Amino acid sequence: MKILERILHYSSARGNIEIPISIDLPVQGDRDWSCLYRIDWPDGPYTGAGYGVDATQALLLAMQAIGTDIYTSDYHRSGRLRWLDPGDGYGFPVPATISHLLVGGDAANAGLRR
Repeated sequence: MKILERILHYSSARGNIEIPISIDLPVQGDRDWSCLYRIDWPDGPYTGAGYGVDATQALLLAMQAIGTDIYTSDYHRSGRLRWLDPGDGYGFPVPATISHLLVGGDAANAGLRR
């Protein structure tokens, strides 16, 4: 069951393309929790998940996975992907190991100077 959605925008030669990102309600498994997410990239959808010992951790790890998928994508590297303002980030956290990739508001919110 989808609980959250954010729309990113990609400026292509064909015009503005919406890229919906959705997050499902975390569900409890036998031993842990999982939280599925989906990014509808222009070249095809990608589905991933975050796993945790409780619903909160599963949701947080799903959000970090989304941030990682976005910041390591060719769409981000192109400089034509945006959420609100170009170059201001996407509003998803990332693990500390790739925090150097953050831009704009994402970098500022993580306490990084850019």
